[in-house]
Amino acid sequence: MSARLSDQPWLTASATRAVIAALEAAGGPGCARFVGGCVRNAVIGQPVADVDIATTLTPDVVDRAIRAAGLKSVPTGIAHGTVTAVVERTPFEITTLRRDVSTDGRNATVAFTDDWAEDAARRDFRLNALYADANGQVFDPTGEGLADALAGRIAFVGDPETRIREDFLRILRFFRFHAWYGRVEPDGPALAACRLLATGMTRLSAERVSSELMKLLSAPDPRAAVRAMADAGVLAQVLPEAELTPLFDAAVEQGADATARLMMLLPPDEAVASRATARLRFPNAARDRLVFAARAFPPVRLSMSGREARAALYRHGPQAVSDAIRRRWAEAPDQDDAACRLLALAEGWRRPSLPVGGRDVARLGVEPGPETGRLLKAFEDAWIAEDFPSVGHAERLAALVSAPRG
Repeated sequence: MSARLSDQPWLTASATRAVIAALEAAGGPGCARFVGGCVRNAVIGQPVADVDIATTLTPDVVDRAIRAAGLKSVPTGIAHGTVTAVVERTPFEITTLRRDVSTDGRNATVAFTDDWAEDAARRDFRLNALYADANGQVFDPTGEGLADALAGRIAFVGDPETRIREDFLRILRFFRFHAWYGRVEPDGPALAACRLLATGMTRLSAERVSSELMKLLSAPDPRAAVRAMADAGVLAQVLPEAELTPLFDAAVEQGADATARLMMLLPPDEAVASRATARLRFPNAARDRLVFAARAFPPVRLSMSGREARAALYRHGPQAVSDAIRRRWAEAPDQDDAACRLLALAEGWRRPSLPVGGRDVARLGVEPGPETGRLLKAFEDAWIAEDFPSVGHAERLAALVSAPRG
């Protein structure tokens, strides 16, 4: 099977042509080819975000060639053969053809080669081992990458167990690529290898695992991939707190983002969310969102009045309350009107500032100290319960100060 890329703006862009010209000036025609995602996505008609280039030139020659052409060269991964050229504010990762010398399940020691087939043989999936020259002619060293890409089949290059033992993150990458590009049932040998070697993921850094998991959950519809992960025991290995329920399906149907989808895999328990996000070292923003949503969940109901919703929004914030509303909506998918009403309220609501402070309490003769805090807390609770009235603050505070305690 052969193919030629056509109508690809990135292929004919002036920045791309400048990089290829610089490399070919040093190594001659054919020394550089586009590789991986840009070729795969062009073949299947998907958008191309990044343009990566493979070359027979060694990194030092690549660096000199880029500089000689007056372009910016950044040594982003010299040890692994990668130099990044930046042209017209566009980065191009240029990597020398490689073969693995040794692997330990996380990292690889590589040697450079000028053999395109050797380079393809060390890649993860056949549809990622596609190359294209400057004219758009596609090269398929494994002989099955084009067919896989067009069929939506994710299959490892060579023996699946061997590829996984080289880097256990490839287990998650298998399910991630299936979520994004799979259109047929998951490859049987690949699934069997993932199931067999799932415990090897314990050797990976938490950051690599959480990043890959979120990329998977960001796919337009990751449900089939997540079910396959659960069936293979991979989901339990990565996220033992996960519960695959219809809530996850509902979140996808709602168009929820990756963090909200992850939320639906976890029970609405603040301690569980905190433990899971700490173990996987999620970025602070994602961690806080999951924890705060779990904290906000108990008081949130789709039957809330506007006053009750505003109280929840004040105490927990719009994002946490919106996430909790979406979970309640997933539990009751027939309650579209109620859920949409509350979500609209959350989106448009602005948190008012507490209209009194310590100075107001002091003017009423109260010495600074714990009593001030108690009075302000009592005022705030009453103010929230009354739906944030905009007048009468001085009178309410004075009544609290003069009221007998006990």
